[in-house]
Amino acid sequence: MALKATIYKVELSVSDMDRHYYETHNLTVAKHPSETDERLMVRILAFALNAHEQLEFTRGLSSDEEPDIWQKSLSGELELWVELGLPAEKTVRQSCGKANAVIVYCYGGRTAEMWWDKIKSNSGPKTLTTDRQTVKVTENVYPF
Repeated sequence: MALKATIYKVELSVSDMDRHYYETHNLTVAKHPSETDERLMVRILAFALNAHEQLEFTRGLSSDEEPDIWQKSLSGELELWVELGLPAEKTVRQSCGKANAVIVYCYGGRTAEMWWDKIKSNSGPKTLTTDRQTVKVTENVYPF
């Protein structure tokens, strides 16, 4: 018998004065059986940092062809592709071809630094942004 996802209800109030975005999101977040608490918190934090009316969680770990979070325009065009962890270089390149902007939230300490050095040295795409400070923030919010 397969393990079921754990469902969490999250009320996220965002007040982003830099982008003039003020909204409360009532989220239903499914934690995949193989997902760690750390990854779940990074996923919620990534949503908060990129909050937008059109931003939504995808199937994430259950699908290789979708990011963890994406934002689509009203016409269906992919505006933002958000990956978590240390995606393969091929995945990063493909996502940069599919979306207007790609953000990767890395976590994993030294492993994340080695991953970034490899991606960067292979003349990484120009639309890629990484945030290596994410886990340091989540460690203060949610002690593991």
